[in-house]
Amino acid sequence: MLKISPDKLQPGMKLVKPVISNNGMVLLGEGMELTEKWIQRIVDMGIENLYVEGSQEPAVPKEELLAQLEARFKYIQDCPYMVLINKAVSEHIEAMYE
Repeated sequence: MLKISPDKLQPGMKLVKPVISNNGMVLLGEGMELTEKWIQRIVDMGIENLYVEGSQEPAVPKEELLAQLEARFKYIQDCPYMVLINKAVSEHIEAMYE
């Protein structure tokens, strides 16, 4: 699932979550395939972000993220809480690249 702004929308993208107006009315349902017409209406309505099918490749290699994490926690490894945080974030990074 990608969170995307209206200026990045392309015809053929499918919504993963419905588009809901400020007053709670469903404007476009989940699974709706976007067309040029619908994209223009979304822009005209001022809707800020939509959720569409797809996945986003992380911009930074996993090894680089893990190295940055280790560097940040280098001097506080004797604190048990920081060790837990480091481990949790490290596991999250690993999961992002599966």
